[in-house]
Amino acid sequence: MNMFQNIVNEVKKAVNGKDRAIITVLLAIIANGNILIEDIPGVGKTTLAVAFSKALGLEYKRVQFTPDTLPSDITGFSVYDKISGKMHFNKGAVFCNLFLADELNRTSSRTQSALLEAMEENQVTIEGITYPLENPFSVIATQNPSGASGTQLLPDSQTDRFMVKISMGYPDKNAECQMILNRSTSNPLDNIKQIITKEELIKIQQEVREIYISNEVIAYIVELINKTRNNNLILRGASPRASLSLADMSKAFAYAQNKDFVTPDDIDNIFISTIGHRIILSSEAVKRKLNTKAVLKDILAHTKKPRI
Repeated sequence: MNMFQNIVNEVKKAVNGKDRAIITVLLAIIANGNILIEDIPGVGKTTLAVAFSKALGLEYKRVQFTPDTLPSDITGFSVYDKISGKMHFNKGAVFCNLFLADELNRTSSRTQSALLEAMEENQVTIEGITYPLENPFSVIATQNPSGASGTQLLPDSQTDRFMVKISMGYPDKNAECQMILNRSTSNPLDNIKQIITKEELIKIQQEVREIYISNEVIAYIVELINKTRNNNLILRGASPRASLSLADMSKAFAYAQNKDFVTPDDIDNIFISTIGHRIILSSEAVKRKLNTKAVLKDILAHTKKPRI
């Protein structure tokens, strides 16, 4: 789809050599999902988020999470107005279209949990009053690698709310040379043009939801998910929310291929990035020195695909 590729090309102006990451993030956004990016500092996680906000015409806000960040910094808080004699609600940073939670795993569990309702229900509740968030809304969260200095694990309930998890990784030599050249005279982010409006993105998200997915393909999704739950290499399998995310991402992938229906190959292409962060490997997998990607690839290889 031309519009899809135009957005990818625009983001590539600021993020060099990371086409797969760019495409995966865009797929999650048009599937109305949230994105988790885990990697070391300095590989372009924040640049990626800002580039998307510009290309998609989204209101963008960022919070740098630290141990002293409070839940009210995210959701907002009420203050007493002496003149009116009423409580006045001050909106927090999450009231936007694209919220960047930078280094989410550096803050406390209490503050991390402030995002749970927003990520799942696109709303926040303060003092018994529910405030809807603007549509479209997505969270792009970054985290430092587990075990890095000053970090703590995200709660499982939050990790499962991310539709996909990706890693940027180091650029190759050519991409890094190009990055230096691009930044020698100006900031590439300043050159990114808006490709679509918020209203157009909402329309695309609706079109993605309407992509046809047959009963046979749904059964294939459920079979893959169930194999993560009945596997001696996996201690904890994927949740029913994972099944929904896999279906939504496969629709987005089909849409990007200019198709109006989902095939098993669409599911295979996004299976690892959608499911990998939701499972916990068993001691047997660790003993055999297997990683999550290898275990999920094995599940794909040994699951019969339906004929479409």
